Amino acid sequence: MDILSSRIILRPTDYERTLAFYRDSLGLAIAREYPGGTVFFAGQSLIEVAAHGGSGRPSQFDGAIWLQVRDVSDAAAELALKGVALDRAPVQEPWGLIEMWVRDPDGVPIVLVEIPPDHPIRRDTRRSAG
Repeated sequence: MDILSSRIILRPTDYERTLAFYRDSLGLAIAREYPGGTVFFAGQSLIEVAAHGGSGRPSQFDGAIWLQVRDVSDAAAELALKGVALDRAPVQEPWGLIEMWVRDPDGVPIVLVEIPPDHPIRRDTRRSAG
């Protein structure tokens, strides 16, 4: 099977409130809009907020949305100015990433991650030729 693209689809209890959170609070750019939904750019992925197909009850989302940012402290300050409560302030984890946690209006966990310059994700671990 060839996977050509992917996106996360959210079906919130309050479409307008969740749309405003992803658009205004997180500042995600809109990839496209359609009647009853909005798709946002989220780095190399997409997040779709759909006003259709939901149960009207809060989601039992068992996971998290992982968003990489350049500077998690700057992101924390920006979110605070927009009134977004932090679930957990930025902290460097034992695995080396700097993580901060927030939630969307339906309680979906969102981890904002800064990758330090010396982290293995940033280093080319291939052997040099020669």
